[in-house]
Amino acid sequence: MKPIFTFLLLFMIMSCSKSLYKTSEKNYTKKVKAYESELKNIEPANIYSQDVKVLPSQNFNLRNPTYVVIHHTNQNSCEQTYKTFARKQPGVSSHYVICKDGTITQMLHDHLRGWHAGGGSWKGITDLNSVSLGIELDNNGNEEFSEEQLQSLLLLLGHLKEKYNLPQSNFIGHADLAPGRKVDPSRFFPWQRLAENGFGIWYDQVLDNITVPEWFKPEWGLKVIGYNTENMDAAIQSFQLHFNPRVTENEPQESAVYQIELSEKDIKIIWLLSKM
Repeated sequence: MKPIFTFLLLFMIMSCSKSLYKTSEKNYTKKVKAYESELKNIEPANIYSQDVKVLPSQNFNLRNPTYVVIHHTNQNSCEQTYKTFARKQPGVSSHYVICKDGTITQMLHDHLRGWHAGGGSWKGITDLNSVSLGIELDNNGNEEFSEEQLQSLLLLLGHLKEKYNLPQSNFIGHADLAPGRKVDPSRFFPWQRLAENGFGIWYDQVLDNITVPEWFKPEWGLKVIGYNTENMDAAIQSFQLHFNPRVTENEPQESAVYQIELSEKDIKIIWLLSKM
C-alpha cells in the first residue's frame, strides 16, 4: 500500500501544480487583453467639469526598462519559486528566474511592471518596479551561486543591456534599493565579476595609495552612489553587503549585520565609487 500511496500523493501534487500554472497563464492572458482594450482608445477626460479634447498622436512606443534588479529567491527550488509567482497571493513576481542548473524561465513580458522591488529607492527613484526588470536567482541566501547559474545570468544581462541600451551602473541588487529591509542577492554574490563583465559598478582594487580628502563626507558619497541614507546604519549595511562584506563564512545570512561603522577601506571605496 505504501508505494501506491506515494504514487497517488505525487500524482496529486503534479496535478495541482499543472492546474496552478494553467490558472496563472489564463489570468495573465486575461489581464493583458484588458490592458489592450483599455489602451486601444483614449477615454475623454472630464477635469472639474472641463471637457478635454482627444486627438491621438501616432508617436509613441512602450516604455523600456532602465534598471535591472538582481535578487535571490530565499527558497529551496525553482519549482517552489514558480509556484510562488503563479499564485495570486502573496502577490509577487519577477521577469526572470534562473535555476541552479542554468535554466532561464521568463515569467513576465519585459514591458510589464513586475512586483519584485517593493518599497525602497535608488538615486531618488521611489518606484523601482515601474522602471526595472527583476531577475531571481534560485538560492536560499546561505549558499554559493552555481557556475551554471552565473553563466546564464551573464548571458541574460548581456542580452538585456544590448536590447535596452542600459548603462553599466544600472544593474543593482535588491538590498541596494531597500536598505534595512532586504539582503539579497546575499554576500555570496560575485558583484566584482559582474562589473568586470560590464554589469554594475566596482572599484579599483589597489586602495593602499588612495588618499581621501578630509572634507569628504561618506554619507554624501553614499547618496551619490545611489543609496537612501535616511537610515544611515541601514545604508552602510547594504553598501558593505555589496562592496565589502565582512561576515564569516559560517555566519547565517539572517545575522549578516555588518559593522555599523565605516572602516578606512569602506570610506576609500565610497570615495572612489562616488567619483565614477
